Amino acid sequence: MKKLMLNLLGFTIVLTTLAPSELVAAQRRRVVVRRPVVVRRPVVVRRPHTRLIIHARHPIRRVLPPAVVVRPARRPVVVGAPLVFLPALAWKPVVVTMPAPERLAWQDSESIEQDEGWVDTNFGIDSRGNALFLEIYGKAALNFAEVTFANGNVQVLDFNEQPHGNGLYKLLDFSAGRHVKTVRIVAKSESENTKLLVSLSR
Repeated sequence: MKKLMLNLLGFTIVLTTLAPSELVAAQRRRVVVRRPVVVRRPVVVRRPHTRLIIHARHPIRRVLPPAVVVRPARRPVVVGAPLVFLPALAWKPVVVTMPAPERLAWQDSESIEQDEGWVDTNFGIDSRGNALFLEIYGKAALNFAEVTFANGNVQVLDFNEQPHGNGLYKLLDFSAGRHVKTVRIVAKSESENTKLLVSLSR
């Protein structure tokens, strides 16, 4: 009997000791931690704008954009002659078909985004041909273009900031054949994204 009483007493002590820890564990299991909702957004990198630089003898005299995003030419080309600016030509958009692939001497493209505003694009060509083409994917307002030849002559095309949509246009025709060094185009995307494809044909 005494042994039974001692066993009961020991069992009671063990229950008394374990009960609080089990209650605490149960309370811990009932704790709900609410985490804040994580919203992921794409990082927007604002490209710095710089002042639009034009030559003192540039033939366009109307008000030009005060600032542009400058895209340096992926292929730098050196013009080994003094620059001579020819009178500006008022560009008339004429939709054409692309010459056969074997007639293409050079081709490159640049993409611009709507939130960039005016973008100053530069294409290093350094090749001989007889016509330049501009293909637009999207919609873009075109400001002006400069076509620089090997002899230093610069033909300026005035787009007068007019918008143009999808299509292939003849940029400049020089059927006698010329060595084109560079093409510079100042444009602004009027769709979410616009691609400008410049081609030189033989």
